[in-house]
Amino acid sequence: MSDNCVFCRIAAGELPTTLVHESRHTVAFRDLHPQAPTHVLVIPKAHHTDVAALAAADPAAAGEVLVTAAAVAQAEGLAADGFRLIFNTGRYAGQEVFHVHAHVLGGAPLGPMLSR
Repeated sequence: MSDNCVFCRIAAGELPTTLVHESRHTVAFRDLHPQAPTHVLVIPKAHHTDVAALAAADPAAAGEVLVTAAAVAQAEGLAADGFRLIFNTGRYAGQEVFHVHAHVLGGAPLGPMLSR
């Protein structure tokens, strides 16, 4: 755990959040600034800076993040119409919190992958 990481503090239960799902190694919670009707963040409880660091350090934990994201999509009713799963890695990709997190977005048509 990193003491100055907001997602580590959420995973440790130190900060309030709207919890959607929790497993032994992951936590899923609603984004404070949703970009779609459903916007849930999925994080590993252990601190890893980004998805590349997580995959290199603990491939099984990376897999568990994907399993949790799929469970969230199913529970939120997104599986039938589809959902988007996004990992922003690095500042050029728009990563704002440097604790790996997956965005599960859905509930309406999401439009193109990238704006032009």
